[in-house]
Amino acid sequence: MPSQLSRLDDATVAKIAAGEVISRPARVVSELIDNALDAGASRIDIAVDGDGTERIRVEDDGHGLSRADAELAVQRHTTSKLPADAGASLTAVSTLGFRGEALAAICDCAIVEIVTNDADAVGTRLRVENGEPTVSDAARGQGTTVTVTDLFADRPARRESLASAAAEFSRISDLVADYALAQPDVGFSLRHDGAKTFSTPGGGLRDALLGVYDADVTRNATVVEHATALDTEDNPGSLYLRGILAYPSVTRSTREHVRISVAGRPVSDSGLRQAVIDGYGSLLPGDQYPIAAVDIAPPAESVDPNIHPAKQRVGLRYRDALEAAVEDAVSEALSTADARRAEAAATDLTTELDGVDRSDPFADLRVIGCFRALYLLCEDDDALLVIDQHAAHERVNYERLQAAVGDDAVPTATLDPPESVSVSPAVASLAAEHADLLASLGFDVEPFGGGTLRVSGVPAPLGRVADADTLRATLDALAAEESPTDPRDVILAEMACHPSLKAGEELSVDDAEQLLERLGSASTPSRVHTGGRRSARSTKRRSRPASTAKQRVSSKPNMEWCRQSSLSPPSRRRSR
Repeated sequence: MPSQLSRLDDATVAKIAAGEVISRPARVVSELIDNALDAGASRIDIAVDGDGTERIRVEDDGHGLSRADAELAVQRHTTSKLPADAGASLTAVSTLGFRGEALAAICDCAIVEIVTNDADAVGTRLRVENGEPTVSDAARGQGTTVTVTDLFADRPARRESLASAAAEFSRISDLVADYALAQPDVGFSLRHDGAKTFSTPGGGLRDALLGVYDADVTRNATVVEHATALDTEDNPGSLYLRGILAYPSVTRSTREHVRISVAGRPVSDSGLRQAVIDGYGSLLPGDQYPIAAVDIAPPAESVDPNIHPAKQRVGLRYRDALEAAVEDAVSEALSTADARRAEAAATDLTTELDGVDRSDPFADLRVIGCFRALYLLCEDDDALLVIDQHAAHERVNYERLQAAVGDDAVPTATLDPPESVSVSPAVASLAAEHADLLASLGFDVEPFGGGTLRVSGVPAPLGRVADADTLRATLDALAAEESPTDPRDVILAEMACHPSLKAGEELSVDDAEQLLERLGSASTPSRVHTGGRRSARSTKRRSRPASTAKQRVSSKPNMEWCRQSSLSPPSRRRSR
């Protein structure tokens, strides 16, 4: 019987490898930045046209390539990061990954031009199109410029699977911001369709934070440098941590502003990110997250940098010890900086909701107390109901907004003078993509250069004027959704959350009863939802408001249940 297996030819293997490494334009940018950093660049300039498939250009002032090395660099599995006998320990590699496929993979799905000079009298221009390289002389100072055009031109399905141009550029912008904060001593700049989005001078963490965010965030931040021995039985060595932490008074509504890097390489690591959040403890409002950039350098033998084809994750030994050390370092840095601040939020329980034609499920409840200014304790015959006060108030506000707005435009209150709101470059591009939607919801917004938006009008639903910072929160909520089915609903949910009761706000019995009365008038007061107040290990924030988060303690059958609520205190310190 003939064999059913066949060996793939080299061209097919190359195309498959390209698909594994280069999945979207942001991957091209990441690979080229890694190469520039490994070349010792002190300045990296990135330019993107459209969604990145049209053109990506990355220029650096690193040590450059000789002509022979440039010709070798576009071949598969060629690298300067490992000796030829790769039997050497891979975990000892200190560069930003070492797959040796990046340039070859890019050449397999795009037209690539490399102009480079290693301080020779004449530079080199190498152009690869349809797999065929051509080499010529070039005039260039020391360093390398890589230009990638027509990405995925021969892969129409891949192109069609990409998101909108604004969303793809948003990914690139977030990525460059990650690198700028992970490598603060290197200067970065990013241009989109010829316009400068942001830049950093390479002068350290504060300058990098200023370039990515704004002066207000930078003023309210502290730099942390920390070294500690890992608490393990075999004593592997010390953890070195460097980063910058915004004070708890400066927060965002999503955890994406907590950026983690390992040995200068941005990574996606939910455990280390949560350790940073845990380090803030109870200093954060219950539904907010910090702005932080933390780079850790564990002992080299405890890191496997090559476990992910796109180098987005690393393997870590002694994970529990590393996360505990990061949490302690953040907590100590904030305490040293005397960053404990109180956040006040207004409580509005006076405006009536239009009732619906049905019985009030909370009519027979009796408020008997409050647990840690987080949950209302209510008696219902022989049952005890525990109600999340923030979730309940958010449900009331959400339905109030829906009833007031419907499908119509939200009234706008003019800001005179206009205010400036600083957002990340990625979020600024989202504002441009959803400009019409924001206008229908009462925002009058226009770009003001870099990551700054000029706000001339804000929503004024129900006669209440939102503040300009509501725009930042709503855009963050949109950014957290990969592909929101109803962006308008995402924004309404965020607008409902902003003025709602926060964890730690005490309610009198009268106020609590008023809250329950308005909740009982809502159309879905007991709506089940997987979101709500986050726990220390949660990894995804809700996009729609929860209703009552309640737990019924009773032996009676056929009770209506909502999700179980954690009764843990607001501190996020993990147990040892």
